[in-house]
Amino acid sequence: MKALSIRQPWAGMIADGVKTVEIRSWRTNHRGPLLVCAGSRPYRGMKSAGPFGCALCVVDVIDCRPATADDAEPAGAEPPDGSFAWVLSAPRPVDQTPVKGRLGLFDV
Repeated sequence: MKALSIRQPWAGMIADGVKTVEIRSWRTNHRGPLLVCAGSRPYRGMKSAGPFGCALCVVDVIDCRPATADDAEPAGAEPPDGSFAWVLSAPRPVDQTPVKGRLGLFDV
């Protein structure tokens, strides 16, 4: 299964179904199940109640397209110019198994 490390608090927001768009600087051709893993530490000093360094949920990647200003709310942040919106759906919780994250998509 393909996996993606995402720092907290955003990984938790995806698992809760609040964040339905992930903004990345690169596009993906992957469609289908994606394991969302919480990074080992929060984003740049933000206070976040973990968990950290583990699998959180599986979502379905249903689209990847150039990001627009309309993606700000579902992504939880204003997308930078030239970024891509990964459209996510149907978060399903998984056991919080420790996962060593990597850059980019990786196999678990």
